[in-house]
Formats: sequence, C-alpha cells, structure tokens
Amino acid sequence: MVKHQPLQQVYEKQLCLSFLTGIYGCRWKRYQRSHDNSSKWECAWFIILCSTFSLLLFWAYFWLEAHNDYNQFNWLLYNRSGEWKDGTVPILATTAVGFSYITFLMILALCHISLGQQLNLYWIHKISVLAAMITTVSGVVSISDVWGDEWDIILISLQSTGPFLHIGALAAVTALGWLVAGHVIRAGRTKFHLIVLLVYLSVLLVLYMAPLAITSPCIMDRNSLKPRPDVIGRRGAPMLAPENTLMSFNKALQQGVSSLEADVSVSLDGVPFLMRDRTLRRTTNIAKVFPDKQHEDASLFNWTEIRSLNAGQWFLESDPYWTVGSLTGRDRNRMGNLTVCSLVEMLRLTARANRSALLNLHRPPPEHPHYKTWIMDTLWAVQRSGISQKRVTWTPDTDRGRVRGLQQTSLEKLSVEELRHRGISSLTLRYSQASNKDIQDFLVNNMSVMVYPVNEPWLYSVLWCSGVPSVSSDAPQVLRKVPYPIWLMSPYEYCLVWITSDLVSIAIVTGIFIFQKWRMSGMQNYNPEQIMLSAVTRRPSRDVNIMKEKLIFSEVSNGVTNTDEHLYPENGYDIGQYK
Repeated sequence: MVKHQPLQQVYEKQLCLSFLTGIYGCRWKRYQRSHDNSSKWECAWFIILCSTFSLLLFWAYFWLEAHNDYNQFNWLLYNRSGEWKDGTVPILATTAVGFSYITFLMILALCHISLGQQLNLYWIHKISVLAAMITTVSGVVSISDVWGDEWDIILISLQSTGPFLHIGALAAVTALGWLVAGHVIRAGRTKFHLIVLLVYLSVLLVLYMAPLAITSPCIMDRNSLKPRPDVIGRRGAPMLAPENTLMSFNKALQQGVSSLEADVSVSLDGVPFLMRDRTLRRTTNIAKVFPDKQHEDASLFNWTEIRSLNAGQWFLESDPYWTVGSLTGRDRNRMGNLTVCSLVEMLRLTARANRSALLNLHRPPPEHPHYKTWIMDTLWAVQRSGISQKRVTWTPDTDRGRVRGLQQTSLEKLSVEELRHRGISSLTLRYSQASNKDIQDFLVNNMSVMVYPVNEPWLYSVLWCSGVPSVSSDAPQVLRKVPYPIWLMSPYEYCLVWITSDLVSIAIVTGIFIFQKWRMSGMQNYNPEQIMLSAVTRRPSRDVNIMKEKLIFSEVSNGVTNTDEHLYPENGYDIGQYK
C-alpha cells in the first residue's frame, strides 16, 4: 500500500546569487531568474559592455603613463584658457569612477555566464554604460585635438610594461577558459559555440607568440648597461619651488643635478631674464601691480618693472604640483618674497656650483627695440656672469656663427651629416622623438643625446638601458631615488619566463576543459527521477545541492519548460514521499 505523506522541502537562501542577479538586472526573487539562453538583445548589450570596458581600460592606461607630462598638459590648457588649473584632477576622478563601475558590471556579467544565469542588464546600467562610452570617446577625441602628440607615450611605455602586461593578459585569458569551457560543453557542438571556441583558442595562440613582437632596451645583458644618465634640472626643481627662480635652481643643485636648464627672454631695456610663458600672468602678481598690462608680452617690460613683481606667491596659492604641504615654514617665507631671476644671477650660481647651463632662448616680438640684438644681449650676460663658455649649451639655430665658443645643441632631429655640417655635437630631443635605434645611431657617431622631459622612474629606466647620456627633468628629486633600472632581464631569462608562462597556461587550459567535460558528463548521465526520489533519504546539504543542480541541468538540457517559480517557490513546496 502506498501512503502519501506531505514533505516540506525548504530551499536555502541563495544570497550570493540574489546579489549577482539583483545588482546586475534587478532580479532579486527566485522566480525572476532563469537558466534560459540570453536574448540576442542582451548579448548585444554584453558586447557593448565589453567594448566600453576595453575602451576605459585603454583610457585609464593612457592617463597612468601620461603622468610624466601632467605639467605640460596643464600648461597647454593655460595657454588656451588663460587660467591656471590642474585639468588632470577631474579627468582622473571621472576615469577612476567610470572604470571601477564598468569593471564591476563586467565581473557580474561573467559570474552570470559562469553560473548559467540569463543575462538581463538593468535599464539604468544600460544608460550608464552608454554614458561612459560616449564620455570616453569624447575624451579621446578632445585629447587628440589638444594633446595629440602624447599618444606616443603608449608605445614608449610598452617598452617598460610590455612583458608584464603580456603575463597579465595571459593569466586573464587563461582564467576565462573556465567560462568558455563550461559554456561550450554545456551547449553542445553548435556552430556558434564552435566559433566561440575557435576565437578563444586564436586569442590564446596570439598571446603565446606575443613576446616575439615585444621589444625593450631593458632586455639586455647586465654587463652591457651604460653608466647612469646625468639629470638636468629643467627650470630648476619646479615641483619643489617656483620655476626659473634662484630658489628652484638651488633646490635642483641639492638633488645632485649635473646641469641647470632655463628659459631666457630679453627685457625692454636689454636685460636677459628667466621666463617660460609669453606673459607674466601665471608666475607673477602682475595682475595686482600692472593690471592694465597683464596680457602684454613679458619682454615688453623693462627690468625695473619686472624686478618689482613677486615670483613666488603664485606657487603657494595654486600649488601646481601638490607639494606645498611638504614645505617648511622657512621655505614658505622665502618663497613668498621671490623675484624674477636674471640670466646673470642664474649663471653665477651655476659657476659657483661647478655645473653647466642649458639656455632656451625666446626671441622678442618684432616691435621690441632689441629684436635684432637679442643674441648679443644674451652673450654679454654670459660674459658678465664669469662662467666658462664651455659650460654653456646653446640651443637656437640663429646666429650660431657668433657663438662658436659655446656648446652647440639642436632641438631638431637632423641627420648626422647635417649636424656635422652645422658644427653641432649634441641633440636635445623630446623622448617621443628618440627611439632606441636612433639613440644608438647617434651615439655610434659620437653625437651626445639629451632627452626631455623625463619625470617618471620607468621612463628614466628605459632611457638608461638605451644608453642616453643625460635627461632633462622637472622632478630631479624623484630620479635621484632610482639608483638602478626598475627592471633588467637578460634575453635568456626573458625566454625562460616566456616559455614557462606559456606551458603553465596550456596545462591549466587543458585541465579546465577536461574537468568541465567530466563534470558535465556526470550531470547529463544522472536521472532526474532518481534525484526526486532520493529526497526521502537524509543526505548532507552538499549532496542535496549537487542533486538540485543536476536536476535543473537535466530538465534544461531535455527542453523541459519549468519556470523558476515552479522549481524555486519562495517558501518551499510539497513532494510525495513513497513508502
């Protein structure tokens, strides 16, 4: 005789699954969830999400590496707007928030795929993803317009980060093998899933062979490493004191620089003085002293007027490098009383410190009374300072015949033959112009190369391995802490790392596919009726959970239409118990 007794089966609260489906698609209840295949519309949104994540990853990497040139970016914004502000702060803040948000959604989507849950991105998330994509694309277009040359830093940075990014990408794609294997084996040999498998294996193959395309000067024998490049204080140490002031140059000398670099203009009465900008608005208090003349060219003021301006208070008020908080009270007092520095003062300081000087001259406008004699005015200042002419490097191409006693350098990348014809023995190049091959060619032909601006340890390390003799830096206090390249690896060591990482990845991916095949085969061979009847026997909670999973998989695989409301009622359900 068969006697039916009610048995209340209560399911455990699936808090983790509720969190995943709730945050991603606002599906907090069991009956809202589904193991059905995601719709084409939701698959399209997943592709959009992946594209936005990739774009934001590229954008975030760019700004991470562009830290070397943040000062230049802010200076470009100042020249366009006329107001000094740190334009990198809102960009970095929005990038950090957007990237974190999109990354979180990506993790939730991958968890959905791993658990076999149907994708259903909530409409608020869809709007946010589109907003993130549009904002990032707009940012890329704007940077291309304002700061297009900076994109070169991505390729240059890969010389330092390439080997490590390769290992990270290989680890990420290897981990994705778990999702690909489960998805492909669960779905069977359909055309779409075979394409997915083929794409995945192709990406793996590309990553396995990627080191063949990775080049870095830091992959070299340690015995071939050249001496540490000399550091030149570009406008002194502008992160520690106002640029082109005596205090800034003194700070740079304290950091052990080999030379001092300065921007030179000529006043209305023929006195060479140090000023980077065309006007005096940014680095002096001219808006208070001469408000009607604040937009005029700096060289159209006489030396008495220029000397009356304060050249340090702006640094304390704007804190352009976020370093004012680290200043001592004594430095703050000195900084608040700084004046514009003349060329003679800077060269005398250089001579006393037994250092060299690099001069970047700005020609005055045509209406300037010294428009034709600005070269001679500068030479007279060099002679009055008492510094040896061999310690002064001349950059302008104008009137080189008059300055034969000074060291000659070119700011333009010319051929070796052209440099020799002009009597130039060194080059001053932006780091984006100096490839490793070009550097080696110039050095072989006894041409010295100085690279600017170099403010980050990774860039300094790459140039060190390239054999660059000297670099110009806004941050000598940072480079001083780099006694050795950040990383240096022999070709044999790099090949060993490459082959080992590939073999480990192959072993892991193979193991993942074998395990997923075994796991899915066990589920497909299990009879769901046995699972229902086995509920009579008391089993450990882990065994019961496994049976539930197998029952669900079997019904989905056999095309049985069971809504989650039937399989997972919120408060449980009754089944027959047979005796």
